[in-house]
Amino acid sequence: MTSAAAKSIRPSIRKAVFPVAGMGTRFLPATKVMPKEMLTVHDRPLIQHAIEEAIKAGIEEFIFVTNTDKKILEDHFKPQDKLEKILSERGKNDALNIIRQSNLKKDQIKITYQDEPLGLGHAIWCAKELVGNDPFAVFLTDDIILNDHGCMAQMIDVYNQKGGNVIALENIPKADTGKYGIADAHQSENNIFVIQNLVEKPNPEEAPSTLSIVGRYILQPEIMTYLAAHEKGAGGEIQLTDSMAKLIKDQTFHGLEFQGQRFDCGGALGFIEANIAYGLSDPAIKDMLLQNLKKYK
Repeated sequence: MTSAAAKSIRPSIRKAVFPVAGMGTRFLPATKVMPKEMLTVHDRPLIQHAIEEAIKAGIEEFIFVTNTDKKILEDHFKPQDKLEKILSERGKNDALNIIRQSNLKKDQIKITYQDEPLGLGHAIWCAKELVGNDPFAVFLTDDIILNDHGCMAQMIDVYNQKGGNVIALENIPKADTGKYGIADAHQSENNIFVIQNLVEKPNPEEAPSTLSIVGRYILQPEIMTYLAAHEKGAGGEIQLTDSMAKLIKDQTFHGLEFQGQRFDCGGALGFIEANIAYGLSDPAIKDMLLQNLKKYK
């Protein structure tokens, strides 16, 4: 079979999994009642940033792995008839258009539950029935990436060329390898890497590289076979990285050093930086924001 023919029958990436069951304890008391994923960066919540990136990449089905206390995540993407009626009656058409742009069709959001916080690998495994036999994307909403051509769209470009599994990568300081999953990889072309192994949170002296895994993945459904073993790894949790490292023996993995600026919104510093960067990307407030920031030197 020619490479062109193989590409033509490659399954499209139409499903994405969003692990959103966490408690967000690093943002207490803000997250005492409100889910962390509803914290806003600039003018929209973290979960909406992720959904919009997914839509730009052609994703059509959004699988939330959540808990019973986070119904607001699902509600955010439903039409709010009362609010829309009030905005319409008051002639606030710009605001009306903004909220309508966040609406998803009823059958686009799928919900499954993670009853215990057993790790990212376990959260992905909880979506196995909804994923089925299809390749799928994974979005970690703590990571938001500022780029007009979204990170996942870039990754799907690589998937369309290479097939298999694709992971977003970012070069980090060697001292920080103990905070991330790290890829043992060699560069094949431009910003694309062939991944030979993955290690979860290695000590700097043992890290195979400084290429860290960022919260964007394209995975084949066979990953669920390894996740089903529920083997615990670093931190006593079921790690996605460990199962990917096993799947590498059977399937190709490519890494993409993506274009764009990543912000880790799982902590206060990254969250504040993201708000500044997204504010500066908004022409309506950029100049005023720059002037105001000068007051805090």
